Amino acid sequence: MKFQYKNSGYYQPQRGGALAGLLVLLFPVLLPSLFSPLSHASPSMFSEWNAPKPRHLPLLKSALQNQKEVNTPKPRHFSLYKSALQRQSPHGKQSDLWNPLFDQGWRPCVESAKAPSALPQKSQGYIQVFLDGGLNQQRMGICDAVAVAKILNATLVIPLLEVNSVWQDSSSFMDIFDVDHFINVLKDDISIVKELPEEFSWSTREYYATAIRDTRIKTAPVHASANWYLDNVLPVLKSYGIAAISPFSHRLTFDTLPMDIQRLRCKSNFQALIFVPHIRALGDTLVSRLRYPSTQNRALGSEQLWETTGAKDKQEPWKFVVLHLRFDKDMAAHSACDFGGGKAEKLALAKYRQMIWQGRVLNSQFTDQELRSQGRCPLTPEEIGLLLAALGFDNSTRLYLASHKVYGGEARISALRRLFPLMEEKKSLASSEERARIKGKASLLAALDYYISMHSDIFISASPGNMHNALVASQNLASSSIGENMCFVLCFSSMRVIARPNPIPKIRTGKEKQGAFRVGHRTYENLKTIRPNMALLGNLFLNKSISWSDFEQAVVEGHENRQGQIRLRKPKQSIYTYPAPDCMCHV
Repeated sequence: MKFQYKNSGYYQPQRGGALAGLLVLLFPVLLPSLFSPLSHASPSMFSEWNAPKPRHLPLLKSALQNQKEVNTPKPRHFSLYKSALQRQSPHGKQSDLWNPLFDQGWRPCVESAKAPSALPQKSQGYIQVFLDGGLNQQRMGICDAVAVAKILNATLVIPLLEVNSVWQDSSSFMDIFDVDHFINVLKDDISIVKELPEEFSWSTREYYATAIRDTRIKTAPVHASANWYLDNVLPVLKSYGIAAISPFSHRLTFDTLPMDIQRLRCKSNFQALIFVPHIRALGDTLVSRLRYPSTQNRALGSEQLWETTGAKDKQEPWKFVVLHLRFDKDMAAHSACDFGGGKAEKLALAKYRQMIWQGRVLNSQFTDQELRSQGRCPLTPEEIGLLLAALGFDNSTRLYLASHKVYGGEARISALRRLFPLMEEKKSLASSEERARIKGKASLLAALDYYISMHSDIFISASPGNMHNALVASQNLASSSIGENMCFVLCFSSMRVIARPNPIPKIRTGKEKQGAFRVGHRTYENLKTIRPNMALLGNLFLNKSISWSDFEQAVVEGHENRQGQIRLRKPKQSIYTYPAPDCMCHV
């Protein structure tokens, strides 16, 4: 090619210039050591999208080698692929995993034991609550508000959901929940109105933000008793006809309440709160696509939908697992654990920890080994994949990934996807048009995941919603086996268990228990739910020389009694996570 050159006719580029350009391009490859500091110079820029090396490579290789030689089904050969799976699966170790949970002799029991009585003719006034947090923290606040209204004989105004400070989601109660169903289910228990009458229209968020108001209750203690509300809120109701409680999250005790109040809370959560019709409809559609995979080729484009019309008559429904993968940046940073991303990732998480919590993170005082030995580190996608593989799930398992944003993105998920190539999520199952009404709305996205979770054959929450929940709800080895002041170090070379003092006090982060809410709901419905044994897994992953057979055996034995068996609620534990015996009857 010739180029026009000013004042000298034509000019042809010299070979020397081309060679120099080639050397510039190859320079970083030939001398990488000169450029390696760049990868660590700006951790916030590089650490989240550089694919981390697998931390447990021998276990990962063993798990991959254990997989059947089966690929993701091709639409053109779907019937042959299904026949192959039917020939293999019933005789494999995976078949027992899909058996429904046995009848444990417990039934939902949320109606009051007392004879039903008509609502009092006169209400004491209106109760307003302002709820923050994510979907499940709001659910708990709504149910607690119903209970407080009952205690005070007050009329409940449909709770106001604050704008989520993390996700900037402004969804209202009516955007998420079926408000008419909510009111109808509870109509014999309390009075509920969608909005305040005109005479109280002044009682708004803005009104309470500008000055101290006599009608606002802002001193409610965490886990307040019924008597506290009778002593402190009822007088305000009688004086002004209205009381606005803010903050309200976690402001009602789980203990020392009458049984009819406890059951009303469960009735609110498990029966009255259902999602709006379009969430249920989309959820049903995605569940159908999980159970009846398409015979249509989806490689035509990302917007191509799976067609399920008529497919149900031609194939058996597939079973599927919902994995609630809680591994976002907040959880990774707050845990202060090492996730294998190298120095850059450690620096990036430390900087984020300082920015968000100003260094007030108790875990940062302890080593990664100390934290993992007590199950205080959230499971990475790779680790949860190894857990599932050890339990007997394989690459023919249909897995639905319920998560908002995974720290590290697709690079972090790749190990899990290799183990489970049939893994799906909202974007892979629904078109952008179908997701238009929930796009960018964290509460609606979480509602859809919640709905699908309740319709899965098996549900597993990779990590508790917060570290406190890991100690309370998961019954890890440190607390259940030898007391809360001891922890386990498992030495699998000789399969011995050694107890040593626990140097780490319990952590309370204030983050919501997302997975725990679904676990409690599935317990209420007697559905199979796997609770990871965090302390056991932490110690297993610390043992770098453990063989796959020993790892598999330890995982299977350590989760035999963690698949949905009823656990009776203990004092101070959440009624929403442990509904028995308050909201379930033994028959």
